Amino acid sequence: MHDAHKRTTEQHELAEQTHRTGAEHNEKGDNETGNRHSERALDYSDQTYRLAKETHAKSGQIRTL
Repeated sequence: MHDAHKRTTEQHELAEQTHRTGAEHNEKGDNETGNRHSERALDYSDQTYRLAKETHAKSGQIRTL
C-alpha cells in the first residue's frame, strides 16, 4: 500500500511541476510551449486521480489478521 501512495504522490508532484512550468512560459509570452506543458499537467492530474481512486479502493480491502 505504501508504494501506491508513493506513486500517487510522485504523480501529483509531476502535475504541479509541469503546471508551474507551463504558467512560466505563458507569462513570458511563449503560449505554444505553455499550452503544451498545461496539457501534460492535465494528463498527469488525470493519472493522479486514477491512482488515488485505486489506492483508496484497495485501502478499504485491507483486513487485519
